[in-house]
Amino acid sequence: MLRHVLALCLTSLLPMTAQAKDFPALGVVKRDSGFWMEGYWCWDASVIRGDDGRYHMFASRWPKDITFHPGWMTNSEVVHAVSNTPEGPYAFRAVALPARGPEYWDGRATHNPTIRRHGDTYLMFYMGSTNPLGDAPRGEKFELGNPRCIVARANKRIGLATSRSLDGPWERADRPILETRPGTFYSFLTSNPAPVVHADGSVLLVFKARRYLPDGSHSPMMLGVARAPHFRGPYAVVGDGPVFGPDKLGEVEDPFVWQNAEGGYELIAKDMTGRIVGEKHAGVHALSQDGVQWRLAPRPKAWTRRLTFDDGKTEIMGQLERPFLLFENDRPAFLIGAVGDGPGGFAHMTKSGNIVIPLK
Repeated sequence: MLRHVLALCLTSLLPMTAQAKDFPALGVVKRDSGFWMEGYWCWDASVIRGDDGRYHMFASRWPKDITFHPGWMTNSEVVHAVSNTPEGPYAFRAVALPARGPEYWDGRATHNPTIRRHGDTYLMFYMGSTNPLGDAPRGEKFELGNPRCIVARANKRIGLATSRSLDGPWERADRPILETRPGTFYSFLTSNPAPVVHADGSVLLVFKARRYLPDGSHSPMMLGVARAPHFRGPYAVVGDGPVFGPDKLGEVEDPFVWQNAEGGYELIAKDMTGRIVGEKHAGVHALSQDGVQWRLAPRPKAWTRRLTFDDGKTEIMGQLERPFLLFENDRPAFLIGAVGDGPGGFAHMTKSGNIVIPLK
């Protein structure tokens, strides 16, 4: 009997043990990789290979004469860029999700694009926001306390746009796919969608959340999980609390999630404080059997902000975040990240863009 119980216990551990792989090491970055635009801040890219054999990137941009943070909350738009190779450089092609008016839930800003495909339909999960007060000021300081930012931040929601072509047109819904809910850990906002679209069309969606506090302010960042029987919804949050947060595993943001060969799930995200992996804003790697109960990987540090370039120079990025993995032959081949120059912190950046980092 004891032998049988032990055998069952060991069997139950096998899937999780099979998941326990280290995140691949970072390779050498090409200086001209990724996507940058003169006159714009560029951020948070997502890439898919099209039927034309080319690589299609969807990223955010907003005018450079608007303060980087929080200008993205009021003036960001999702754009489409193309390259013949996964590393790029990517050339601007079109605006995919432009502003469409303050009466729409995503009418002022679109951000955080993640591109997926199911059958003959392309799916773009993204964050949208609106405000009735207008765009951010141009050429002057724009701060979090500005009424336009306060309203735009509280209106951040997750949405879905669909198209039969990567060139659009993109059909946007009249409502977000994931609203806020009073009295929950996501009562203030939902953002940073990280979807896994399964073969049957169902979705596991990890997302960033904040809740209102009694004094009217908001909480630190947390991650939650939602599920939907079909990518069009309905989406329902799983459980009563977050799966990551200051009181559970640690404070992270910018999740990216995928299903591995063993059927379990893996997640990478940005360590907000450095308390998880020992380096502020480095990468966290976590594992799960069901996409809901998460644990840190045995070696949880996925990457560092120190990168080596093909000109032989090594640099510490002021910012390296919004990770996205591009897979080839069912394996992570490239880490795409949003980067900024300077010593760290959005206020010190003079340029930003998206780079493509080969994985060893």
